[in-house]
Amino acid sequence: MALDWIPREEGTKDHDLWGDQFFSDEAPGVKYQLRPIINPQTGDEVEGLYSAWVILNNPAQYNSYTTGMVKGIIAGFHKASMDRRVVSVIFTAEGDKAFCTGGNTKEYSEYYSLKPTEYALYMDLFNAMVDGILNCKKPVICRVNGMRVAGGQEIGMACDIAVSSDLAVFGQAGPKHGSAPVGGSVDFLPWMLNMEQAMWNCISCEMWSAYKMKQLGLISKVAPVIKQDGKWVRNPQVITDKYIDDGEIVYGEFKTGAEAKAARQLVKSATTDFERLDAEIDKVLWTFTNLFPHCLQMSIDAVRQKKKFFWDQGKLAYRHWLATNMSSEAFLGFTAFNTKKITQEDTIDFIEYRRQIASGKRVDDELFEAVLGKPK
Repeated sequence: MALDWIPREEGTKDHDLWGDQFFSDEAPGVKYQLRPIINPQTGDEVEGLYSAWVILNNPAQYNSYTTGMVKGIIAGFHKASMDRRVVSVIFTAEGDKAFCTGGNTKEYSEYYSLKPTEYALYMDLFNAMVDGILNCKKPVICRVNGMRVAGGQEIGMACDIAVSSDLAVFGQAGPKHGSAPVGGSVDFLPWMLNMEQAMWNCISCEMWSAYKMKQLGLISKVAPVIKQDGKWVRNPQVITDKYIDDGEIVYGEFKTGAEAKAARQLVKSATTDFERLDAEIDKVLWTFTNLFPHCLQMSIDAVRQKKKFFWDQGKLAYRHWLATNMSSEAFLGFTAFNTKKITQEDTIDFIEYRRQIASGKRVDDELFEAVLGKPK
């Protein structure tokens, strides 16, 4: 018997919570765009299906995120989740220098430092940003267009797949600049690298190349972005052939000496072209498009649970520690970095700081004065 006698409501409901109020084409801000799915074999656009692009737009400050931008990221991932036409989310940024270098240190230094309660409120938003990525009901591709450092590394690792420019570098900055990588790195890195690599990457503040991270398994794909005389040139700053040096494979390590200096000059003068990077993005999107959407999302969420488990265990404690830390080491670290144009130093005097605390000195203005750089 036909069921046409049962009343049914026509059309679809809007499940987006916020609309477009947190998006802006003005910097600093977050852009939200729908772009057609492309068939890589034919170049044709697929009618009615899209990728949602959440784009960090603060290139003058290496796409570091302000409080307003954090809200935009949360809103963008929710909007994409609620849009039935969206196949996948592309999380990327403007420019060719940086995907993201973490929280905006100018805002941290000039507003949040010495204000632990304010920073605790900010960390609620930060946690919601990471949760928004991990809970997105679409596959998330991190399009790494440049440096992915500190908090930028953390929100990048919350994504499902990473496709990177070969000029990008990856790493943490917290222990050098007054924080700790507890915005996701301590939870995600041990799943992606072995434990000792994860440990060293978290604490050393070394920058590792895209090729090294691809070899170690942190990211999925690397594409060259320098094109000269019609030919693609791999990042000349990095060793991209494998050879043994003192028992270690040095593929992906940065060159040194005169060779490194010449390579830096080449990169500085070169024009970047993201054609191959975006071709890799299109291939991944096409794969997603040709899968059952609910089966795809179930698979993704099942893998994400492993990352989410450890993130969920610690995120509230991290929030409270980070807030408290804003009254001591974070104040010093962010102030030093924010005043580097005045002092010519982007870090404190660590030796003197250790001497001060070893002697039992109170953390006060006198200690701050002793370890921060002086105007030059």
